[in-house]
Amino acid sequence: MSSTLLECIEIETRPNPSHAVIWLHGLGADGNDFAPLVPELQLQNAPAIRFVFPHAPVQPVTINNGMAMRAWYDIFAPDLVRREDETGLRLSQSAVEALIERENQRGIPTENIVLAGFSQGCAMTLQTGLRLKQKLAGMIGLSGYLPLAGLTDAERHTANQDTPIFLAHGTMDPVVALPRAQATQQKLTELGYQVAWKTYPMQHSVCLEEVADISAFLRKVLV
Repeated sequence: MSSTLLECIEIETRPNPSHAVIWLHGLGADGNDFAPLVPELQLQNAPAIRFVFPHAPVQPVTINNGMAMRAWYDIFAPDLVRREDETGLRLSQSAVEALIERENQRGIPTENIVLAGFSQGCAMTLQTGLRLKQKLAGMIGLSGYLPLAGLTDAERHTANQDTPIFLAHGTMDPVVALPRAQATQQKLTELGYQVAWKTYPMQHSVCLEEVADISAFLRKVLV
């Protein structure tokens, strides 16, 4: 991955946004995946928000027979965590930090930014947000898990110790098994984070009730 900024789709709810949401897609998807969600969130009464939907780089993914696709990092095995692509995770963390920095340069302070992600994007939200040296407005992790969990305590930064975190998961998820997400919620709670935890009767996807809960969370933290 080069030091150039990731390509992104951007949607502004109104001109001159004062807040931003950087939303990270899942494995094999791209920034278009969640862009249609913006009107569904019904944030008309919220401050003006810039939604940023970056495209992850294209790289071979071991678990998919080495096929090249958009991925934030490589995945070696279905359990996701026995062997992890630490190099890939840290490279993508730098890329996400660069997107936060660009919002800062465009006049949006980090404390007005929410990091959000689905699946691999959830992993990147937690990988980046917990280590970030500036306080975020919030973090949203959907259908994902905490990567490099054994290193989190040593590497996390105090800046986001009190940042609200919304974690959501499908009870029938065949991709990221529910116990993996439950372990994430438990670990973050043990580390003293404010975690709101919701499950929905769905697979590895997003449902209407969840969208309403995301909207409520965004309205609460983007003030």
